[in-house]
Parts: sequence; structure tokens; C-alpha cells
Amino acid sequence: MSKAITFSEYGGPEVLRLSQVTTPEPGPGQVRIRVRAASVNPFDLKFRSGLMADSVPARFPVVPGLDAAGVVDAVGEGAEAAVGDEVLGVTVGGSYGEYALLDRPVAKPQALSWEAAASLVTVGRTAFRVLRQLGVQAGQTLLVHGAAGGVGTVAVQLAVADGITVVGTVGEHDIQRVTSLGATAVRYGDGWVERVRALAPQGVDFVLDASGAGVLADSVALTGDSAHVITIADTSAAEHGVRFSAGDSDLAEEPLPELVRLAAAGKLTVPIWRTYPLAEAAQAHKDLEAHRNRGKAVLLP
Repeated sequence: MSKAITFSEYGGPEVLRLSQVTTPEPGPGQVRIRVRAASVNPFDLKFRSGLMADSVPARFPVVPGLDAAGVVDAVGEGAEAAVGDEVLGVTVGGSYGEYALLDRPVAKPQALSWEAAASLVTVGRTAFRVLRQLGVQAGQTLLVHGAAGGVGTVAVQLAVADGITVVGTVGEHDIQRVTSLGATAVRYGDGWVERVRALAPQGVDFVLDASGAGVLADSVALTGDSAHVITIADTSAAEHGVRFSAGDSDLAEEPLPELVRLAAAGKLTVPIWRTYPLAEAAQAHKDLEAHRNRGKAVLLP
């Protein structure tokens, strides 16, 4: 037996409980890790609240969480890692626990902290996916809504590295940080369209909405083509003819090894806001729901 955070009904952060669970055993191709860090993603909050019940129904009791980094302590037949390896990846069966399973472990370089390793997984893979889906190319202009968030931050860095001109909408307190990543930062809120047009007189070719702040109609107007706008956060996408991107089934390649290499080399960063003991997972959810965070929240079992 081992400890994990579980919930047995949909609801607020208070449904999260520190519980004794059966320690998972790795199946063929899987590894079990002793979790050193597990990141908290917006998906976790939606899953816990029941907002995802139609598309991703829970089978209670549930261990939430997608991403983890840790040390391999057991391997299944044909696994691509060995006991003692330091790895990261997307978990099978949840990450908010002392142990978790991975079926596609990626080696963690020594230069990458446990917190950064866990935080990079979903936001990095999502940013890579949506940029590929948009098809934005060097020399074009990309507008990123929510450029200071986890996915937005990574998307900005990947796009700038590819020679793309990036404009990002952010809060006043994040302007300097996003500017330091190579983007032109614009304050969000009333008048953002005019501010973007003033800073990008050449026009905007593509828009990535990572904010879900009701910006799709104006974003389509800016680009002149709904096919040039994509969102990962606004469920009204279909009303505007905009693609809602979820899941990674259409990824032609697994980007995580390259994202890890870039992060270890100091060429890609994910801001870590705060770490919490595993038992304080509910507080982490409360803080994210209240939008207190300025970067990733990470659980440390």
C-alpha cells in the first residue's frame, strides 16, 4: 500500500483526500516510478469538478493528475527504462501519489530539476501540438492569448525559436517576463484588439488562444480566417468556426524528448510558481481556481 490523493465524487477541491491505495504494478512496456514531482494542470481541476464527465468519465475512486517525474523502481516486460533511471512522462492511472505508472518514460537529464521535469510534460506537448496544427511558419505573425500561462509560455519560446513574430496578451504583471522570452507583450482586457493592431501593423496571421477569455470572435476578425485560429480553452469554439484542440492523437512524432533536451540546455523554461506537499493538493487546486498562480503548481510526494 502507498499514499495517493483520491476523489470519489465530483465537486470542489474539498473532495480531494489523502488515501491509502494499492501500489500500482507495471504492465508490459510500463515502468513504475517513485514520484518526486507531479504537476497540477487546469485539466485536473476540470476533471475533478465533473466538467469533463461527458468526454472523460471518472471511475471512482480516482487518482488525479497527468504528469510526473521520478525514479524507476519496477519495470514491466519490454519496458524502455531500468530500475534506478530518472524519468518523466504522462502517467497511466494518475500522478498524485507516491507511485505512478508510465508507458512512455523519457529520461530526465541531471540539469533539469524534478519540478521542471514534471511541469514540462503536458504544457510542452500541448504547445508543440497546437503550433503544428496551426501550421505557422517563420516570418509569419502569431498572436498568443494567455502568453504568460504554462502552454502560452512554451508556445512563445518555440515560436520565437522558429523565427515567428509573436505577440502575446498578458496581465500587466507579466509584460516584462513575456517580453524577455522574445515576444511583444500586450495588456489584455478592453482595447486589446487596437493594441495588437498598433503593435503588429503587418497584421496577424494566426492566433493561439490559451486563455479562454472570450477572445475568439475578435481573433477571427484579426486573421480574417477562422481556420487560422485555434483554442485549447474556449468551449464555444464551434460557434466561431474555430478548432478546439484536445488530445495528441494526431501528433506525428513524440515531442517530449526534444522539449526535454531544450529545457536541459536552458533554451526552454517553464515557470514554477509554488510547490506543495502531496497532502495539500486541495489547496493547490484552490489556488489555481482563484488564479493566484504565476506559473506551475507542483506536488512533492
